[in-house]
This record gives sequence, structure tokens and C-alpha cells, in this order.
Amino acid sequence: MGKAVSIENLTFRYKDQKNGNAIENINLDIDEGQFVVIMGPSGAGKSTLANCLNGLIPHFIRGEYSGQVLINGMNTKEYPVSKMAKEIGLVFQDFESQLFSTNTKLEIAFGPENFKVERAEIEKRIKEVLKTVQLEGFEDRQPPTLSGGQKQRLAIGSVLASKPKIICMDEPTTDLDPIGKMGIFTIAKELHQEGSLTLIIIEHETEEALYADRLIIMEEGHILRDGDPEEILTDVELMDRIGIMPLQIPKYFSKVSSLESHELPLTPEEGLEKFNSLKLEIDDKEYINIINEDLEREKNYGDVLIEVKGLEHTYPNGKTALKGVNLTIREGEFLAILGHNGSGKTTLVKHFNGLLLPTKGQVIVGGKDTKESSIFEIGKLVGYAFQNPDHQIFADTVYEEVAFSPKIRGYSETEIEERVREALKAVDMEGFEKEDPFSLTKGQRQRIAVASILSARPKVIILDEPTTGLDFKEQRQMMELIRQLNEKGHTIVMITHTMWVVSEYAHKVAVVNDGKVVLYGSTRDVFKKEEELLKTYLKTPHIVSFSNKLGKTLLSVDEMIRCTKGV
Repeated sequence: MGKAVSIENLTFRYKDQKNGNAIENINLDIDEGQFVVIMGPSGAGKSTLANCLNGLIPHFIRGEYSGQVLINGMNTKEYPVSKMAKEIGLVFQDFESQLFSTNTKLEIAFGPENFKVERAEIEKRIKEVLKTVQLEGFEDRQPPTLSGGQKQRLAIGSVLASKPKIICMDEPTTDLDPIGKMGIFTIAKELHQEGSLTLIIIEHETEEALYADRLIIMEEGHILRDGDPEEILTDVELMDRIGIMPLQIPKYFSKVSSLESHELPLTPEEGLEKFNSLKLEIDDKEYINIINEDLEREKNYGDVLIEVKGLEHTYPNGKTALKGVNLTIREGEFLAILGHNGSGKTTLVKHFNGLLLPTKGQVIVGGKDTKESSIFEIGKLVGYAFQNPDHQIFADTVYEEVAFSPKIRGYSETEIEERVREALKAVDMEGFEKEDPFSLTKGQRQRIAVASILSARPKVIILDEPTTGLDFKEQRQMMELIRQLNEKGHTIVMITHTMWVVSEYAHKVAVVNDGKVVLYGSTRDVFKKEEELLKTYLKTPHIVSFSNKLGKTLLSVDEMIRCTKGV
């Protein structure tokens, strides 16, 4: 078997990079047909490495480049990117920038047409690819009308259609629901098993990395570890230290037992076996204490802030996105809205701040019917942070960005200053007032987007996928910030696909499926119902599945440790 990728002493530094190199002295061989996952915190050099594989670096992205990259024996420095595209297909992190055709079918046909593939063969490939990425029936749909997950699958399909020998996907599961994530890895696995396709996936999610043949961990431009995924993923200390989310089952057992790292179980099933063989037990009294804490919190919620009655919404194209939704949100709640891609989650929350109005039914916010109030009025009560902070940010400085909302509401300069200071303090971004928001990292831009909402002092904050594109450390920081805002009295409504985030932070969960709320209640009660969640394309985190097997529903590693007897 030959080498698909051979990298020698590869070093690259971006043109305007202030210090150090983006990647340094990388030596790496990947065999033909291997399935490799690359992980590491933000800034580790993962995307830079991906861009070197097809020649984007050094041909399009300039900087200081040394060393060599051979793809199927071809030196990327000596061949144009258009030629390399036949050998290696790249699915970008920002996959939407990859889509430009007027419909799904043309998008998939674009690559093979460029490589002068015959018409009949192109038709055959379109059929095959649509089946593989589960987009049959979407042939004539325009890419912008697809949901995030469908666009992501289309981006993968458009790369597959050229039949490259190597595919590299940069965080392909970022915007997907849990089953969609598994779907991408299933697609990856199937492609991989079908033949000699070499697959390289850059990922943040540790549960998915278990499927790979090989796991590479990067940090600060270097390769830190390279080997068997099971061996690396049971090294809980390493994961914690570099800011990759450790797998929950090994983390729990590393805290409650004296097992060596190679003996730690990885999955809920293995965990159950180990729990029994170690004769561990659940402390029922402690579990009842946790349940009582939930009930106490519930009792302390304030007045009803948002009331949804028989809500239906039909878009101008005739698509009914919501069908008879009823929901009550009280002051101080932290509600997560879950559902697979395209289920109607975003349509629902856009009714909470008047961005959309009911086709039928009512939405009452702070006692006002949204049909009879202006967006401006509702906006005083409800702030909305979009999934992509760059769709929200527009000012030249952080100060102007955060000052915008109080300014348009006519507050005095002193009042504006006070609100900006308070908002930046809340998101831990003081001292950034003069910075250009677009020069900041994704995590920092997320925080500025939240600060620009906080300056209006809304009672309710809606966050659409607040952790997308952030590494584990940044996700934690973002969620701790949101938790603090909730504890200070803000009501939080959050859309997310990241199930451990829901499990550890949300008090309540509403699951939307096909435009209806099909499950609603406390996070613990909803996460008990694993079978029902699976039907809606959702999957509980490992620790929850594990505790459910023991007959209790515990929502985090900490809760599980707290309820283990004798710890």
C-alpha cells in the first residue's frame, strides 16, 4: 500500500503573523486508505495543515513556506490547485463559501464537469452522491434554501462527485444535530470501507474520533500525539491540559477508581460493565438531593415572560414550519430548544422577538401581543444573538458595536458609556473598546455580539448556537458566561446541537420535530427518554446514557461522581 500523504519538515508562517509559525516542522505520513482524525484546540494549526494538503498554501495563501507536501507522490508546490483537486478534495470549515451553483444537482455536477467527465457518467455520479449524502429529492433546491446540515452534506457531496482519492474535511460536523454528526461519520466510514479512499477529518468532538484508525493531536503548530484513538482518548490528563473535551466515561472512572489509563472504559456500555465489576453503587440519598435542588430552582422562577399559544407559521413559499406550538417561558428560566436540522427551531425563536409573526395563534412577550407591537418595542425585552456573530457585527470598533443599541434608543452619552462598560465587563472583554471587532477571534466576536445585546438590558436573551466553531475551552468559557447572566436574572433561550452543553447548563428542554414541540420539561426528565430523543435525531451525552443504564438520570460527570457511593 502506497503513501497517500507524505509531509517533510513542513513549516508555514502567514504573511501578517506577528510571532511564531502557524505550523512548525511537521513530519507526517498517511497510508492510502487510512481514516485519520486530527484534533487540537483553536490555533493549533489544524486548518493551516489542511490548506497545505491541496496547495491552497502556498499558491493562494501567502507566507513563509518551507518543507514539502507530497499527495499521491505529487509535490503540491509544483502543481496548481486545480490539478490537485483531482487527487484531494477539501471540505472547508466555512462550507457555505463552497456553494455557489443555482441548484443542488448543478453543485454536485460542477467538479466532474470541470474534469471533462462524460455526461452519462456525471448523471450516474449525481445519483450516487445524492444517495450517499441523503439529499435525494432535493435535486432542484437552491443551496441557500437548505438547512445548515443539508448545506454541509451538499458541500461534502460536491467534493465526492469528483471522486478524489483523498478527502480532507475541516470540522464537517460543526452545525449538525447529533444524529447528523454520526451520519457524516457513517458516510465517512462507508466511503472508507468501499475502497482505497483516504479520509482526513479535523474535529472538535471527541466521541466521533473513536471511529477513526488513527488520531493525531496538534498543539501550537506541532504534532503532540499520533496513534490509536482509544489509547489517546483515555489520557484524560492530556485532554484536560490542552483543552480538548475528554470523553466523559473515562473521565468519570479516572476520578472514582484507581484504574490505569489503558484500563479505563470508553463507552456507556463498557462503563456499565466496569461499574458492576468494581462493585460501585449509586447513592440514592444524594440523587434525591439533586432532584430536590431542581424542584427548588423551579419554584424560584418569576412571572411568565413569553407565552406561545397555538402558534403556526407558514412561509411565503407555502412551507408550514410550525404547527400548533404551545410554550410558556418564565423569568429566570434557562431553556434549550433542540431538534434536528430543519425542524423549525430558528423559526420558533424568531417569533419571540417579533422577527417573525404568527400565521395563526399568538405570541405574547411581556404582556404584549407581537402582532400589535413593533420589533423596536419587543427588542427592549428580548435580545437575539445570531448563530454567526459576523452576521450581527458591523461597526469599526468594539465600543461603537456595543453602544449601537442604547444609542438608537436615544440614551445620553453618560448612560451609553455606563451600559457599554457594564456589558463588556459582563462578557469579560474590558480593554477591547478601540479594537476592530473583525480582528478578534471567533470566541471573542461571539462575546462582543452578546455584549451588544446586553447593552440594551433585555430581560430575555436568545442565543442561536452560541458555541459553534469554538473549541472546548472557548465553549466552556462561553457557557459559564451565559450561566452567570442567567444567575444575574436574565432569562436564557438557547438553540444548540451540543448535547453536553444542554445537559450541563439548561434547566428545561423543548424538542422540536417537524414543526411541533414533541418533548418538553426539565432537562433531566427529557434526557431520561433516550428512545424518544433518538426518534427526533438527538442523542444524549455518554454520561447521561451511562447513568440511564443504572436507572438514574445524571447530567454531568460531576453529578455522577457526587452520586457514587464512597467517593
